[in-house]
Amino acid sequence: MDYFPLFARLHGTRCLIVGGGEVAARKAKQLLRAGAAITIVAPEIHTELEQLAAEGKLDLRREQFSKELIAGYQLIVAATSDPAVNHEVANAAFHAQRFCNVVDDRELSSVIVPAVIDRSPLLIAVSTGGSSPVLATRIRQEIEALFPPAMAELAAFTGQWRAAVQDRISDPDERRRFWQLIMNGKVADLLFAGRKQEASVAMQASMDGHAPTHGEAWIVGAGPGDPELLTLKAARILGSAEVILHDRLVAPAILEMARRDAEFISVGKQAGKPSIQQDEINALLIKLVRAGKRVCRLKGGDPFIFGRGGEEIEALEAAGLPWQVVPGITAASACAAAAGLPLTHRNLSRSLVLTTAQGADDYQPDWSNLARAGQTVAFYMGVSQLPDICRELINAGQTPACPAVLIENGSTLQERRIQGTLATLPQLAMEAGAVSPALVIVGEVVGLARAQTAVQHEAAPASLWSRAAARPTNGQ
Repeated sequence: MDYFPLFARLHGTRCLIVGGGEVAARKAKQLLRAGAAITIVAPEIHTELEQLAAEGKLDLRREQFSKELIAGYQLIVAATSDPAVNHEVANAAFHAQRFCNVVDDRELSSVIVPAVIDRSPLLIAVSTGGSSPVLATRIRQEIEALFPPAMAELAAFTGQWRAAVQDRISDPDERRRFWQLIMNGKVADLLFAGRKQEASVAMQASMDGHAPTHGEAWIVGAGPGDPELLTLKAARILGSAEVILHDRLVAPAILEMARRDAEFISVGKQAGKPSIQQDEINALLIKLVRAGKRVCRLKGGDPFIFGRGGEEIEALEAAGLPWQVVPGITAASACAAAAGLPLTHRNLSRSLVLTTAQGADDYQPDWSNLARAGQTVAFYMGVSQLPDICRELINAGQTPACPAVLIENGSTLQERRIQGTLATLPQLAMEAGAVSPALVIVGEVVGLARAQTAVQHEAAPASLWSRAAARPTNGQ
């Protein structure tokens, strides 16, 4: 570790900025936000700095830098366009044992300024040790999206209640669980909505009954596989849940977002192989929540679109246990988006049907309805039934030349598309060795998909097949 991360209280601390241009003005504004007492030294001064001085926010000294100026200042910033002056400032600061930041020169700097997410009193700093400030800014922007401005209100609010909670709840583990419930429950939701008074009432009520007899379940959609398509709320819940019940195809990178001490339980099912039954999953979910656990039931795609999330909340509801549902991006949306394939189009398709070729008992789709013109049909879990799907649609009146595509591992690095028609797709898929997870989309909009990513009649490069064969299995 080349740098020790440190948050410094600068209220009233005397800071010297050498330089009078736009860069110096930017640094001055950053330090002013931290309450520093700033002096600017430069022969020429930018108008923005002059305005700040006129408002009494900083002092100006219109002169060349000399090493004697270092005395009396705790932090020195060299922000000139002259490398020789910057070097002189850094050298003087070193001999005077003062911290010095030289803008865009990490070799001369004894301290560097990170990219900051300011949700005061919550502060998050990101640094690459001066190697790539642009990368630090990008990471800051991505992290910032996870923390809405109202997070500052939540941080201040919990700070006000911290002593009271500590007096009321002496056991550290119980207190930690209480705060987790607050951060992810009604109190936080009220604060994010700007209803501070109601949040205070809810906080007091939570303290009065701080020892719940049960936990809570979240039925969470993990999306199609790409970790960047996970919702912010899903990521937040993953970071707080004590137990993760996850499907077989949830990407390892998504599971990495869970807290390090979380318990992981695989409850994935795979067609044609022995696997846990839905009734067993329901029973396990109830058992864990009754034991006081905060449980994330993590499902690929969206839990309410062929994810059996409805059955799980029915079981929780019947047991009198609390639950929440966090939707995810479903496979049809993700696969189509990755392929540049619009599921609806004003000139080609004005309706969308999401269906499955598999179902309980002797379920059979309404083929005549699915074969209607002017619509797009997305079949989930349809790889093994692909020949039947295409044959039944043709028998129901759909033209054999209707475009159709099978998208395997949509939105991931292993994605591939096998594109054809109802007449040709089954044979193409068999020759390509298509396997689950895959989605079948039928309709005129398929013809709009980006052809350069499709696997059609030509043999795909060996590297593509090897990537598909080597896709992660989560060890399950």
